[in-house]
Amino acid sequence: MFQLPYPVRDANARAGTSPLGNLPEWNLDDLYTGENAPELKRDLDWLEEACRSFAADYEGKLADLDAAGFLNCVLRNEKINQIAGRIMSFAGLRYYQLTTDAGRAKFLSDMQENVTNFTTPLVFFTLELNRLEDDHLGKLLAQNADLARYKPVFDRIRAMKDYQLSDELEKFLHDLGVVGDAWERLFDETIAGLEFEVDGEPLNIEGVLNLLTDPARDIREAAARELADVFQSNIKTFARVHNTQAKEKEVLDRWRGMPTPQTARHLSNDVEPEVVEALRNAVVNAYPKLSHRYYELKRKWLGLDVMQVWDRNAPLPMEDPKIVNWDRAERMVMDAYNAFDPRMGEIAAPFFKDGWIDAGVKPGKAPGAFAHPTVTNVHPYVMLNYLGKPRDVMTLAHELGHGVHQVLAAGQGEMLSSTPLTLAETASVFGEMLTFRKMLDGAKTNAERKVLLAGKVEDMINTVVRQIAFYDFECKLHDARRGGELTPDDINALWMSVQAESLGPAFEFMDGYETFWAYIPHFVHSPFYVYAYAFGDGLVNALYAVYAEGGPGFEDKYFEMLKAGGSKHHKELLAPFGLDASDPAFWDKGLSMISGFIDELEAMED
Repeated sequence: MFQLPYPVRDANARAGTSPLGNLPEWNLDDLYTGENAPELKRDLDWLEEACRSFAADYEGKLADLDAAGFLNCVLRNEKINQIAGRIMSFAGLRYYQLTTDAGRAKFLSDMQENVTNFTTPLVFFTLELNRLEDDHLGKLLAQNADLARYKPVFDRIRAMKDYQLSDELEKFLHDLGVVGDAWERLFDETIAGLEFEVDGEPLNIEGVLNLLTDPARDIREAAARELADVFQSNIKTFARVHNTQAKEKEVLDRWRGMPTPQTARHLSNDVEPEVVEALRNAVVNAYPKLSHRYYELKRKWLGLDVMQVWDRNAPLPMEDPKIVNWDRAERMVMDAYNAFDPRMGEIAAPFFKDGWIDAGVKPGKAPGAFAHPTVTNVHPYVMLNYLGKPRDVMTLAHELGHGVHQVLAAGQGEMLSSTPLTLAETASVFGEMLTFRKMLDGAKTNAERKVLLAGKVEDMINTVVRQIAFYDFECKLHDARRGGELTPDDINALWMSVQAESLGPAFEFMDGYETFWAYIPHFVHSPFYVYAYAFGDGLVNALYAVYAEGGPGFEDKYFEMLKAGGSKHHKELLAPFGLDASDPAFWDKGLSMISGFIDELEAMED
């Protein structure tokens, strides 16, 4: 509940140096007006007392509560989550704006310690909940409809029942969580503080990644080699972070009796392991007809005998390198959202008007992009590193989709609004697809259509193929760490073992590319998160096919799905659309859309 927001998109290359217009910055006043705001002190004081009194009133007594008493207990817990979430959202968002600022880092650390200390007495709640007999809890839910609303929450908590430790150990681990968070901050601050130089120009990581899409191949190569050099200079720090985080997870999993390193993620995602395995296998089996086939096309377009890693995100020779300024990007995304349904445009509009987006690339700012929901009685905030390429427009569409989803789900309340990661990417990827289709429909020439199709295929490969390769890398990393400390060379070898398989024979890999695992934030912040991207893309491709077929009432069904937040399982949410993610053939449907785009690109060669 009190995790920081983290970048939820791979910090892939961005480009653009032309004027972008007035890029918006966050106004966090809707959370608190500053570190010394009296409302913040009020909430900290309230939180400390609320946690103390909650424990005094309920610890050791959950089994004795009637339905009305149990509902009151849940509502009090939900209010505590909301206040704690508000405090941590404010501290985290300020920190990600300027991760190199010592004052912001200290404030974040202080708030984490306060919230952790205050909420330690609450650890008993989930432990006692899991000790309730199924029949007893079932009777309580049957007696009170308001309490029964929270059954999905109880089910997810009770899924951890078999992996629960003693009350004393659980409280100890809760307190110790602050130490694990410090390793995440070390990673963030190291990444944000890296200094690069390409052609005499000093750059941060976002700026140098941006050069990987430069039209000039020598500039792309220089950027790739500079990344490799700087990563190598810091590789011991990155290896230490990954070793420590993976070992911490291994210890926790072993004590809890988790059968695999992935189990905890599957449980938190409310998704069956066999569904994830079916997705993974479908994507890996499709590598030859997706990434291998596309990159062979791109190799020909670029006129190369073999592609290097700095060619992966190169612009096409026929691509117009024009920059999309912020006002135009806003219009493009809003036009697409409004064309789907004006209600979506109405929800998205305040993000632009009311200071809910921080878009500019700035020294010390965290790389990548995310949409953070904050708490249900405020609103989400979106962070971008906008540099004006069509891919940046797609990132805006993506993160705005998250924001729309979070606004709609807020009606479920603090405990039910949070969507499992597997479905959290639905609205974001759907928003991208709407924007892409709008742009494709407006293409005036075959060359323009080709560039748009190729760009979309590359984005989908990054979302599906690349993320499943990341997932395989993580699986190998955590398995290997169970056998002992991993050297940087060990981790490098694991990284390279998935790269050639996923990208295909069109590529050669320069010396130094083996370190490029170092900058991916997901591996540190949220192990095994990455398969959610492939899950979301495959799901949305299938969902968009239903929309394109023109079935009645799609828009209303779609909004109801987003409003559900985390209150329903993926099987229940997809049923109104005639879709079922547990059907192995489901994933082939989604992958066939990517393959179809590549078919069209190949046909253009004739």
